Amino acid sequence: MIVGVVGKANVGKSTFFKAATLAEVEIANYPFATIDPNTGVGHVKVKDPALDFDKVSNPRTGFVLKDSRFVGVQMIDVAGLVPGAHEGHGMGNQFLDDLRQADVLIHVIDVAGSTNEKGEPITPGSYDPANDVKFLEVELDMWYLGILKKGWEKFARTVMQEKAEIHLALGKQLSGLGVTENMVEDTIKKLGFDKEKPNTWTAEDLKSLATSLRKQTKPMIIACNKIDIPGAKENYEKLKTQFTGHTFVACSAESELALREAAKAELIEYVPGDDTFLNLNQERMNEKQKAALEFIRQNILEKFGTTGVQQTLDQAVFNVLKYIAIFPGGVSKLEDSEGRCLPDCFLMPEGTTALDFAYKLHTDFGKKFICAKDVRTKMTVGKEHLLKHSDIVEIVAGK
Repeated sequence: MIVGVVGKANVGKSTFFKAATLAEVEIANYPFATIDPNTGVGHVKVKDPALDFDKVSNPRTGFVLKDSRFVGVQMIDVAGLVPGAHEGHGMGNQFLDDLRQADVLIHVIDVAGSTNEKGEPITPGSYDPANDVKFLEVELDMWYLGILKKGWEKFARTVMQEKAEIHLALGKQLSGLGVTENMVEDTIKKLGFDKEKPNTWTAEDLKSLATSLRKQTKPMIIACNKIDIPGAKENYEKLKTQFTGHTFVACSAESELALREAAKAELIEYVPGDDTFLNLNQERMNEKQKAALEFIRQNILEKFGTTGVQQTLDQAVFNVLKYIAIFPGGVSKLEDSEGRCLPDCFLMPEGTTALDFAYKLHTDFGKKFICAKDVRTKMTVGKEHLLKHSDIVEIVAGK
């Protein structure tokens, strides 16, 4: 699973990425500071399941802070986008190529309206951020449509002459975008297209198909960045009313980055996603640092509950992609051979069965599956048993 951080230039996209990953990325106040895609590991936040057994987990990867377990996810921050990207404007071609691998998108926008459509700084409030919500979707839809339309007449004619199944042919053609044959078949049926006569599909039909497949393969959540700038909150509320089918999160990437850097320097105690932090070493802080932290406390955390960065990432994985966190463990013992308590966690798609999980752990576990056990309830379950978020599961397999 890969989380893509996208958006036009100079909206705080790379700041968001660095705050989420603490990766060393270039952050600059000019368009296209990001040329090559930055990659890193962010972490989604779940309750530490070991607490249910009066223990603390010891992750092999990721980490634990207080009662929260942080599980790694791969992230990519791609080049800034401008209108006309699908036609090659700006860094468009590279942006779209880098984007292919992402499973879910975090669209970072400047909700204060302090950057224009080209990503250039302007007076806050003089640009409508609703334009950015619309234009990114248009660019992605046109990208999908361009791939779909490439040689369409010949493609449709060949499918009909060979009496091939259109969903199989399109699934193969669009597989690089994450489109599956079943996805195409369901979408064609939902849109009411004649699958026997693809040559009768209109340009509008193809656009509808492209949009539907884009929404399924590149689902999106919108991080409304720069929420602390005057006028931003009002814009944020307007966006939620204007785009009812979208998910918006109020966000201040700069604040999150400052808190994580301060925690890294042991100046404060801060758990990403929490609504507060604890000062540890005020004597080591200068007046500017103290003022900055107090500003974040009063204007971000107390007003919005979080900086929004952790919340956005969590929602992208658990709400938009609908993944669940599953922990391998034993009914009689939670520790591995090295004494680590619940060392591993796997992020799996909703609908994962006990057998799916067995195969995820090891092919032999899947092939020789006998049963699974719910570690909390100690109940034995079969291969078709659907797993739930935060389940701890023991797989029993033959030798």
